[in-house]
Amino acid sequence: MKPTNPPKTYRVKNFGCQMNVYDGDRMGELLSEQGITPAPEGEDADLVVLNTCHIREKAAEKIYSDIGRLTKGKTQKKAPMIAVAGCVAQAEGEEIMARAPAVSMVVGPQAYHRLPDMLDKAVKGERATDTDMPAIAKFGALPKRRRTAPNAFLTVQEGCDKFCTYCVVPYTRGAEISRPFSDLTEEARKLVDAGAREITLLGQNVNAWSGEDDAGRAVGLAGLIHNIARIDGLERIRYTTSHPNDMDDALIEAHGEVDKLMPYLHLPVQSGNDRVLKAMNRSHTAESYLKLLERFRKVRPDIALSGDFIVGFPGETDAEFEDTLKLVDEVRYAQAYSFKYSPRPGTPAATMDNQIAKEVMEERLARLQNALSRDQMAFNAASAGKTCDVLVERKGKLPGQWLGKSPWLQSVWFEGDVQIGDMVRTHIVEGRPSSLRGELVSD
Repeated sequence: MKPTNPPKTYRVKNFGCQMNVYDGDRMGELLSEQGITPAPEGEDADLVVLNTCHIREKAAEKIYSDIGRLTKGKTQKKAPMIAVAGCVAQAEGEEIMARAPAVSMVVGPQAYHRLPDMLDKAVKGERATDTDMPAIAKFGALPKRRRTAPNAFLTVQEGCDKFCTYCVVPYTRGAEISRPFSDLTEEARKLVDAGAREITLLGQNVNAWSGEDDAGRAVGLAGLIHNIARIDGLERIRYTTSHPNDMDDALIEAHGEVDKLMPYLHLPVQSGNDRVLKAMNRSHTAESYLKLLERFRKVRPDIALSGDFIVGFPGETDAEFEDTLKLVDEVRYAQAYSFKYSPRPGTPAATMDNQIAKEVMEERLARLQNALSRDQMAFNAASAGKTCDVLVERKGKLPGQWLGKSPWLQSVWFEGDVQIGDMVRTHIVEGRPSSLRGELVSD
């Protein structure tokens, strides 16, 4: 690489989960601290950060495609400086550097606080890789929160100790670590001061968070939620993603005790068959999972349930897949995410016998998604006639149209004289497959 002028504008492109969105926002703040501004919409950026996810199928190949699009037909002088961040960077950093000469920087999800130092090297013509995994060191090095959307993310926990046989997270994000209670309370306050009215607490296993409160007492996620709920100006709290093994009594009870905790739970199950769950190294059974959901519904009868599913896990039979459909029929999810099994290099499942044919997985996924869509449509249709608060998040496509979220995380669109960040009383007129149509309730 030749020395180049320092970039004046940047763009961060996030892939995958909400934690990547949080990390992407924080990288943007780091770059802004260096005097680099976000590129205007529709204009090329001098620096592009590809914040990658390793969960989806062919994740790495999609990154190389993006790199090709950014550099195709451009001289080095006109091509943007490229940084690859996130989980693909962590897992395949050396290969990225060898395979993509256009990439100036590769930085893992635990090291992106050192991005400004890496940028200095890149400007001098030195390519840089940093995939160290120091425990939560990055959070102390990140800039203060200054401005945010009305719905903000707050990472409270990172990493995973569960080692599900299909998953790369323990290898790309490291062991489970919890950020300190006082740090999280302070950042939550700063987010509210910066404009947040809703905060979603994030973690690979967010309900594995633990710490000590200001009085030195051991608390779990429920204790953190109770504390954050006391912040004036904060209207809503959510959390994701949970693991059934880390769900305790206090967190279940918090759904009936904390008004600001929204009636929504994302609790991945992955399969409805116990043999498949054991092969996945999940610590729950279909029965124990269903009993957990019953307990949540008991304390919060109106709770909306969401889950994750993998179809076509190695060795999954037709009968075992039918067990998943039976579980879906019993739960009636308001929302859910479903995927075909995709081998991840280095995971135990990638070398298991009886890998399922692609066409079989596609047929199963189609059946599962039909059932999930049926239930989401039914949940949305049942919302018609309700009146609820909607947090205004952005403008809609049509003049005078606005979009926001219901307490149950449904997208609601309506017309009216409002502003982003307003909490508006809305009557739901119609439930559609993926959204609700509402009308503002006049004072």
